[in-house]
Amino acid sequence: MTLYPPNALKRKLAERKPALGFWLSLNSLAGTEIAAGAGFDWLLLDAEHTLLNVESIERHVLAAHHASTDTELVVRLPTTDPILVKGLLDAGVRSFMFPFVQTVEEAKLAVASTRYPPHGIRGYSTGSRANRFARDTSYSATYADDLLVILQVESPQAVANIAAYGAIDGVDAMLIGANDLAANMGHLGNTSHADVVAKVDEAGRAIVATGKAAGFQFFDRDTAKRLIGQGFTLAAVGGDISAILRGAADTLNGLL
Repeated sequence: MTLYPPNALKRKLAERKPALGFWLSLNSLAGTEIAAGAGFDWLLLDAEHTLLNVESIERHVLAAHHASTDTELVVRLPTTDPILVKGLLDAGVRSFMFPFVQTVEEAKLAVASTRYPPHGIRGYSTGSRANRFARDTSYSATYADDLLVILQVESPQAVANIAAYGAIDGVDAMLIGANDLAANMGHLGNTSHADVVAKVDEAGRAIVATGKAAGFQFFDRDTAKRLIGQGFTLAAVGGDISAILRGAADTLNGLL
């Protein structure tokens, strides 16, 4: 008996089916619960550009699970830190996004931090939320079946390493961080620059060629549809800040 059902997001991506996601940045437990019940395939809890810590992330895990066991909660870490990963795994997180992965060594460390020896460096706890506080006696043998590791590609250097990342066992997906990619190409704040668009398309083709899932974070429908049509499947198509901004603007525009 396990706490969560099988990781449907991991399986959907392995089957190359589009999975629609919603980005969470506001550290609102109610917001996480509402989003989890909205029908998205996955939520991204952003711990890179927020003040989230292990304890607050744990609360979001519980809030998301309270609303739905069908929507997978992915945590974007602030860095590739095996100690942080270990704590979050024990808290019940099983899907991770590692930001700004620049080298093959960093990519291998990301995977190793999620796995027990001999396949990794994760420390072992006999009682945690991950194994239902020792009630799930099959956890040690089956836990890797539901681990999801996503690497973020956010620079030309990372784009050049995509083929090597794809050869690493345990990497499930790569998500292109278009904003940082644009900045690292000299086009800060301009993801629509022709060179950036071309680089995103290049990266997408390279990821798809590895057999791993290709991901993006674009909240306008035209871009999202175009990229899904190109084979991107890990699709972040909306977010809490964006939804509030658009909803507030639409409300005012309809009254003034």
